[in-house]
Amino acid sequence: MILRRLLALPSWTEVRVAAGGSGLDRPLETVRATLDAGDSPGPGELLVLARELRGTDWQIDALLRRGADRGAAGLLLPEVEPLTATRLLADRLAMPLLVTAARPLDLLVEARLMLAAPELDRANLVLATHRALGERLRSPEEVVSALRGLLRSPVALLDDRGEPVAGELASAGRIRVGEPVPQRVDLDDRVLLAHPALLAGPVLWVAAELTGAEAARADVVPPALAVAAGAVQRWLLANRLELERDARSRTALLGDLLRLDAEPGADMRRRAADAGWRLGGWHVGLRIGVASSVDTVARTTEVVRALRAEQITAVVVEHGDGWTGWVTFDQEPTAERVRTLAARLRAAHKTLRRTLGSHLGVGRPHPRPDGLAATIAEATDAARLAATRPESGHFLHVDQLGMAQLLLEWTRTDTFEPAARALVAPLRNAPGDLVRTLAVYLDAESSIAETAAVLGVHRNTVAARIARIEQLLGVDLSRPDDRLALHLASRAITLGT
Repeated sequence: MILRRLLALPSWTEVRVAAGGSGLDRPLETVRATLDAGDSPGPGELLVLARELRGTDWQIDALLRRGADRGAAGLLLPEVEPLTATRLLADRLAMPLLVTAARPLDLLVEARLMLAAPELDRANLVLATHRALGERLRSPEEVVSALRGLLRSPVALLDDRGEPVAGELASAGRIRVGEPVPQRVDLDDRVLLAHPALLAGPVLWVAAELTGAEAARADVVPPALAVAAGAVQRWLLANRLELERDARSRTALLGDLLRLDAEPGADMRRRAADAGWRLGGWHVGLRIGVASSVDTVARTTEVVRALRAEQITAVVVEHGDGWTGWVTFDQEPTAERVRTLAARLRAAHKTLRRTLGSHLGVGRPHPRPDGLAATIAEATDAARLAATRPESGHFLHVDQLGMAQLLLEWTRTDTFEPAARALVAPLRNAPGDLVRTLAVYLDAESSIAETAAVLGVHRNTVAARIARIEQLLGVDLSRPDDRLALHLASRAITLGT
């Protein structure tokens, strides 16, 4: 063991190095007390002078010389202020000269215990960590604060990118966050220690940065970090259960709201009020879509943080593969306010995409609870389109598209085209180019004459083909719903071929 290691003991915090600091790595084999200033320290021995010396600095100089000649570990004196000449001598001999205001014999006992049982310090620190963290759940901030007090060193909880979640650490970037195992990084003037807090989600790290005398204690600290990591895991698990319970409640409430076909009843209004949701006013829906592998419950805080950074106060609900949300205005928002909101949402989405592959759609303003379902439906459609639009930053606002373009874009999605082909499949092998005839006929607003002119055929031919199309598909082209569905389907197929 070296003398520097002894100085890292918690009970030795009142010991200071007056001079000879370059010799703190001298081997330490024993600690002995003496009342005799004429005593001679032995090899590897720290000599503790148990009485004050006044007006006898020459005796201190003599002790330093004898100790240096015999390979002693150092000299510990009661609180005095050595003369400049004595300090210079200790520095020249590289002989540690320690002074303290504490009772020297108490320090002697602690030092001998450590030398006799080196593991005792580690056990004491682990026990102190258990006591400090206690049985109750503690937040990451509380864990970091308690550990920082015990280690007398900077401590932080880091995320899976090495960024502080709680506390601060100068050398956090040196941790290999891709290797979830306990780590030690020896730097020039410090030792960096880290222990992973492993859960199903991203790995968090409890890390400490030991400098000065504390760095000599680096072999003692890792078990304490493991205890702290366990405390963080317990808090995260409990917090996750609460988040999931809240998420299920929010998702169920959102589903009930979206299925409403009348004004919400008293129970629904009370549930919305309990959740802090406003059903009145004007709502602008938003939909953030992500890959199915993303843990939406764990990442909700990140989404809310990105929105708040752009001064957006929104309801955000975990919903399917992503989040559904909305912003509520007291009065119908002006076009300028809607454009400002869309710009802020785009900025928030840009921030999110740095760490989360996502696409975002924004709906139009709609009033009341039934309008909430409408704007969310628009946002969902826009988000579906945004997923295929890298040129727009995977962000789309329904107002940017116009309804015709929105419908046209929808027909180009991967989910619509197979359905479109199945819808008009009976026409594919029939004579008379019925698919193109149908598309032109609907583009011409059901005008047989205009369709005949575009196709270059007789009007009777067009009439016969339309009758054949209705027979094969079992539809009535005088009905608006049938016309809209077939118009979109035929447009998707003709554009795709």
